[in-house]
Amino acid sequence: MFSVLGPVRARRGGELLHTGSPQQRALLAALLLRGGRTATAPELVDALWGDEPPHAALAALRTYASRLRKAFGPDADTLISESGGYAIRTGHGCLDTDRAEHLATHAEKARTTGDRTRARELINEALDLWDGEPLAGLPGPFAETQRTRLEEWRLTLLETRLDLDLEVGAHAEAVAELTALTAAHPLRERLRELLMLALYRSGRQAEALAVYADTRRLLADELGVDPCPELSELQQRILQADTDLAAVPDPAQGGHLFVRPAQLPAPVAHFTGRAALAAALRSQVTEARGGAPAVSAVAGIGGVGKTSLAVHVAHAVRHHFPDGQLYVDLQGAGPGPAEPDAVLGAFLRALGAADSSIPGNTEERAALYRSFLADRRVLVLLDNARDAAQVRPLLPGAERCAAIVTSRARLFDLENVRLLDLDVMNPDEALALFTDIVGAERAGVEREAALGTVAACGFLPLAIRIAAARLAARATWTVAHLARRLADERRRLDELQAGDLAIEATFDLGYHHLEPGQARAFRLLGLPDGPDLSLPAAAALLDLGTDDAEDVLESLVDTSLLESAAPGRYRLHDLVRLYARARAEREEPRSGLDAAMSRLLDFYLATAAGGYALDRPGDRLGAHLEPVPAPGLSFPDSRSATDWLLTEVSCLLACVRQQASGDGLRRSVDLLFVVKDLAENGMGRRLFGQVADAVLAAAREARDRRAEGRAHTILAYHHGLTARFAQAEEHARRAVLLGDATADPLAFCQAANLRGSLATWRKRPEEAAGHLATALRAFRADRNLPGEASALSNLSRAYLDMGRPGLAADLAERALARYEAAGPSWRRANALYAYGIALTESGRPAEAVRSLTDALAVFQAGRQRWWEGMTAWRLTVAHLATGDPAAAARHAELALTVLRDLGDDLRSAHVLTLLGHALGPVGQEDRARACWREALATYERLGAAERTEVQGLLAERSLR
Repeated sequence: MFSVLGPVRARRGGELLHTGSPQQRALLAALLLRGGRTATAPELVDALWGDEPPHAALAALRTYASRLRKAFGPDADTLISESGGYAIRTGHGCLDTDRAEHLATHAEKARTTGDRTRARELINEALDLWDGEPLAGLPGPFAETQRTRLEEWRLTLLETRLDLDLEVGAHAEAVAELTALTAAHPLRERLRELLMLALYRSGRQAEALAVYADTRRLLADELGVDPCPELSELQQRILQADTDLAAVPDPAQGGHLFVRPAQLPAPVAHFTGRAALAAALRSQVTEARGGAPAVSAVAGIGGVGKTSLAVHVAHAVRHHFPDGQLYVDLQGAGPGPAEPDAVLGAFLRALGAADSSIPGNTEERAALYRSFLADRRVLVLLDNARDAAQVRPLLPGAERCAAIVTSRARLFDLENVRLLDLDVMNPDEALALFTDIVGAERAGVEREAALGTVAACGFLPLAIRIAAARLAARATWTVAHLARRLADERRRLDELQAGDLAIEATFDLGYHHLEPGQARAFRLLGLPDGPDLSLPAAAALLDLGTDDAEDVLESLVDTSLLESAAPGRYRLHDLVRLYARARAEREEPRSGLDAAMSRLLDFYLATAAGGYALDRPGDRLGAHLEPVPAPGLSFPDSRSATDWLLTEVSCLLACVRQQASGDGLRRSVDLLFVVKDLAENGMGRRLFGQVADAVLAAAREARDRRAEGRAHTILAYHHGLTARFAQAEEHARRAVLLGDATADPLAFCQAANLRGSLATWRKRPEEAAGHLATALRAFRADRNLPGEASALSNLSRAYLDMGRPGLAADLAERALARYEAAGPSWRRANALYAYGIALTESGRPAEAVRSLTDALAVFQAGRQRWWEGMTAWRLTVAHLATGDPAAAARHAELALTVLRDLGDDLRSAHVLTLLGHALGPVGQEDRARACWREALATYERLGAAERTEVQGLLAERSLR
């Protein structure tokens, strides 16, 4: 294996071969990059020495070639001598440039077919082959020319990758990389074009236009030319706020008289949407199957539109089946499903068989039926099947025939079947169906109410048809009135009935076929408000072992009453959930419902607490939680625990909100406390705050002062992360009082620590030091080493603001020692973060960069988004202090992306100010001013004191 995209190297297996001096490696590179072609001696002399070769150049060439053969050892025949020159013959893929070309070619093919994700992966694989400067350290004109060519190729591939980033919507992430690249390659207009587009799609129009201004000035100063037409056109489109520019491109969704039956029902009125599914079903039904008839089975819950889709497609493909179409409603969801022998008798009569010729048993009827269809092209539509056993005798055997089967059950055990699972409509399809029925004039003037109506129907076609039919029959009703009636979940199923159509009756048909164990599980699954349930959580809810729970859940999936969006995860359609919950309330004792939800809460609390303890060795939080009998899940490492938490965020928070009363109040507050990291990494932050508000209200209503103190602590933490300092301070103040009054170390320690941190943010360092000293004593009394380390880190910041950087650095080092004494945890990065800030302020920015870089890597590995953004901000400051504005700009872009994503406007404005300082020295002054103008607008909107500083910066630049 050979590599030239970096230092020239040769390997045999895993062994790195010694390829000698720079001149000798230059010869190796010159031969490798000829693609196996022979290079003459004069060509090689010119490649290595140019116009001034040494006197003994030919002898030197022979020596180099001989030494390379020795280095190759058993592979010496790789380098051959012929025609007075040399050549290297390698196998396919043995040279890194060949591999890069192969990957780039396949990436282009993937892009052409619309697979942009795969194309990005392949381009990234190709770029990963570069290992620094190509042909690093090699002398000679050939090496210099090839270095330029290979670097240009790398930049071209990078531009392609960045172009793909924008095509898939990753524009915010691309800004940081493009900022650094345009600083390194200021005259490369394609990079400037991509940066403008990425900024524009990130909502940063002023900066995008500033990039153009910087580019125009730079090109005029350096080259005396104007920007290329593509760049100028992009500027005009940005000025015009071209909507197409803002959108992310999308890839181009025997003996008997044979009668020709035509039994298909009329197509349903107002058939809407389902274009992709209809196309897939048409393709399945009409394509050849290699000797077997095409059989497609459409499965889905009652009311999802299986029959409508099947009939629509059957009519669309009717011309492919000129010998007729058979149809039967097998009534599989009803109490008396059709018997196969009766259906076969009816089919045979429809095909022209006399009653006297129809056999008496099912097997013989099925054989005659297949004989009738031999050499014919007939489509058979078997609607509403109960199971595969009911369907098998009714399937044609002829290759040119086809069958479409609809069923609430997934007929995976049917031979030669292609399954198609039918889900609810998407919002646009649902709105189109509703509009078709009630009329565009009526629905169009109340679009929002119409969207609310179809959403209340769970985008289920039958429910939408019922709701629309009720509205169409009542001229005095508005769409908003209908939406209000459907908004009440407890009455929604009653509202969704019109004539002989009723959603509840549709669900009844499936429910009454369930076995007792299935029916109980179905009822209890309707209780939780979360979007879905994992298998372990469902097992806790049902009070079953995991294997038994999986058996019953999968059996419900097969009936289409339950959905499995991913292995081990289950969910109910919104209307099915309401139906299941209503059944549970009618058929289960209240104590049984409460016990089921209590088991679910216990499972979540035990599992989350175990993950917290794994992530924070030495933390005393677990000792202060309400005890639960459930063991919960265990995790092999903290990353697995974090994965679980991020997956379950919506389910956890829904359970907290639902159970925050009575016996479940304290456990709900504790669960919210345990998962407060969700507020840091940005997952469900808004929902986290809403649930915390609800829990606080519940604690106040229950007059549970301990629960109230912990809820205040959680809200102080939440508001502090989003720079709502006044609210955060009030919650923290009340939490300290309640924690002290109830002797609750959890609320008291954490809230006192928060009060100190908040006072630091508000530039009150002496007050901060007082609160933090209280927190430090409380953590020590509780023997909580990580808590003590956190207080020391915050105290470091306070002393920094008091002008004592040496003591601040010492406190941060002590915090780091406390974290390390507690055990391995990503939280030690908090101390590294505090230490890095102290080092920056102490005039030791190079050391600060190292400390903060270590902290950033830990936060990114732990997926702590807020801390990632904060650390990138601090790295921006440190890099500016070291005189590296390009690195500062790169980290500022990262900080800006994260903090904006988390909704932190104040800190985003701080970062924009720093970004302006970093952009000026790299020649992007117009963009720097755009950053400052945006920061100023934010400061003025928030009433922040920092606006004066930015006004001064803008005034200073305007005088230049």
